[in-house]
Amino acid sequence: MERKCLMDCKEAIMIFENSTKKSVVQIERCSVGIANYVFAVSTAAERFILRCSKENDAYKATVYWLSKLSVCEIPIPTVLSKGTYRDYSYLILSYISGDDIGNVYYKLSDSEKKQIAKEVVEIQQRVSRIDISTDMEWTWNSFIDELLNRADERLKRKHYFDTEKIHIIKKLQQEIKEYLDAVRPTPYLDDISTKNLLIYEGKVSGIVDIDWIGLGDRLTFVALTKVALLNMDLDTKYIDYLLNEIHPSMIEYKAFVFYCLLYCVDFMGERGMQFLDKKIPVNESIVKRLNDIFDILMEEWNKY
Repeated sequence: MERKCLMDCKEAIMIFENSTKKSVVQIERCSVGIANYVFAVSTAAERFILRCSKENDAYKATVYWLSKLSVCEIPIPTVLSKGTYRDYSYLILSYISGDDIGNVYYKLSDSEKKQIAKEVVEIQQRVSRIDISTDMEWTWNSFIDELLNRADERLKRKHYFDTEKIHIIKKLQQEIKEYLDAVRPTPYLDDISTKNLLIYEGKVSGIVDIDWIGLGDRLTFVALTKVALLNMDLDTKYIDYLLNEIHPSMIEYKAFVFYCLLYCVDFMGERGMQFLDKKIPVNESIVKRLNDIFDILMEEWNKY
């Protein structure tokens, strides 16, 4: 369990003002970020994002990836300042207007969802072109094994869900082993789902919270988004539009359903976990919903 460690706005103001020499006129804690503290900061003339963490050099990777992605001409924040202040590592970023797509999804028209899907796939295509060296021992199956093992450990610890689901997915993994073995380490943004993708006036305005990027099969970001939408009891038309842009083959679609099942058990494993001062909610209704989602996805798998 993560150590609970509270940070208040007064500390955030001290960090920001010490770094920028600008006076804060307004500050608010953002709902995003379960592994660090995120604040929207306003001065007399500008707005900024301040991220803080108790981990040493917490934003080294974030700065690296934002720099690496800057050549892609995609809407990401600019790093303005980074450093340490007392017990905190901090990062100050430019502010991008918009809200997570999950928060505004119900307001979006079908045509807006379609256009957003087109823009997101184009962004992923641009990211896929950046040059990244990988470990000689890298395999896509190792990523899948890591995710499954983490979910298995969490399910066993909390006892909210049947761990037999992990064994089921591992059997499915063997059924598409040839496909998974052939996946190459293609760069993509793996954490833009119902969060981290900002929408402003029905259009993509930015991508935030980039602490790493994925290497492998970009269909996982679509799968993660689908499970998140189902978990929020929202329609999945956006997923249909994403898949229409990607044009998956039959085996690729089967892998997509497999990834959905993978993220479903990952969601299950997070229930009841504590991250800083945020606890992932869990109750009978949530447990039933995720079990139902798993069953729906298994039905989809069995069609192919």
